Amino acid sequence: MENIYILMVAALAILAIADLVVGVSNDAVNFLNSAIGSKAISFRTIMIVASLGVVIGAVFSSGMMEVARKGIFVPGQFHFNEIMIIFMAVMITDILLLDFFNTLGMPTSTTVSIVFELLGAAVAVALIKIGSNDESITNIVNYINTKKAGEIIFGILFSVVVAFTVGTIVQYLSRLFLSFNFEKKAKWVGAVFGGIALTGITYFIIIKGLQGTEYYKDIAHLIEGRTFLILVMSFIFWSVISYIITAAFKKDIYKLIIAVGTFALALAFAGNDLVNFIGV
Repeated sequence: MENIYILMVAALAILAIADLVVGVSNDAVNFLNSAIGSKAISFRTIMIVASLGVVIGAVFSSGMMEVARKGIFVPGQFHFNEIMIIFMAVMITDILLLDFFNTLGMPTSTTVSIVFELLGAAVAVALIKIGSNDESITNIVNYINTKKAGEIIFGILFSVVVAFTVGTIVQYLSRLFLSFNFEKKAKWVGAVFGGIALTGITYFIIIKGLQGTEYYKDIAHLIEGRTFLILVMSFIFWSVISYIITAAFKKDIYKLIIAVGTFALALAFAGNDLVNFIGV
């Protein structure tokens, strides 16, 4: 009987590789679309920058793996064989679902897929256990981490609203500031825009990206309570760098913004969606 579990673990490892392939091909569309569509930098450069972002993001990934391990269901309420069945069902479903959407050219959220696959598989196994033990259907709350699952689902839905609203506002302000003839604008305009954009991306990568990781505690004393000062200094630094690049080297600062932004998106993907597959 133990041999079947060894085979299941081996199958999970193989399925994880297949899931990573379809998952990365799905999410790569999301974080490479803007950079490739702009045609500001070469495809080779984009791939190098994105690859570095994925590798570094995976290394510095935080507690997202806990979502797969115990974020949706309560492991203590299930036997080992039942948990193995849940994870096998999740991996097979995820591969089929993502591959189906990729075939249709419809990129979907891998986080949403993983969360609801875990929830569906756990509920199905819990219902079987409840039925075999003649328990009340209300006991399903003992098997499912309803509070955490609710928070995750609310976060997913809320993030859609936030992304749409913030994206609209930022796009409107960017066009208002730069206009469609941005190349004819004074060099200081591009420098200020570069300072704002790169400051925001730097804040996301360093401060927000490191929070929740084991590395953050080593630099927490340098960051906490100094966020505003860090943002101001970062804005001044990046504005000066942007002006030097634009005025002295006659280079397009927007190419640098696109490259750094692509790196940040790949970093976020690796620290969030990529660890979902590894977590399972």
